[in-house]
Amino acid sequence: MDFVAIDFETANREESSACALGLAIVKGGNITAKKHWLIRPPSDYFRADFTAIHGITAAAVRQCPSFEEIWPEVRPFLEGACLAAHNARFDRSVLQGSLDYYGLALPAKSFFVCTLELSRRTWKLPKNNLAAVASYLDLPLQHHQAESDAQACAGILLRAADYWQCASVDSLISKAGIRRII
Repeated sequence: MDFVAIDFETANREESSACALGLAIVKGGNITAKKHWLIRPPSDYFRADFTAIHGITAAAVRQCPSFEEIWPEVRPFLEGACLAAHNARFDRSVLQGSLDYYGLALPAKSFFVCTLELSRRTWKLPKNNLAAVASYLDLPLQHHQAESDAQACAGILLRAADYWQCASVDSLISKAGIRRII
């Protein structure tokens, strides 16, 4: 099973305000690499409530590269990949918003799978937020740290694949009755 788990943290409500990106690259059913970038968003406006959640400030990223500057390094991981995210519509909107801001194209043949939707279909827990599902599955999590969130998301998809006895993402999508997000 191959996919890339992805997580963004944002500075504010703007879709282009990514301030951190974490990836967990899964090959053959194992996390083979983890990546993390702090990102300087287009605006230095950080909402205090967002900073309270993830701890990232404008000062912390002032000297960091922009999304446009990290894109050449990030893109090869996403090209043609299944991208797993917990609440995938959010992460997809941040990716698209960041790409649009800089006039960059979405990687060809990539699609998202939502582990929030997947966890709802698989375990029927009272809460399905990332912290609740990670706790239920005993997955390590430093919540709202992008790399840790991406790793937990990868763990959720892998555990769901075991639950549904699936060897591929396509089989998991079919058996769990979830959909691709293009």
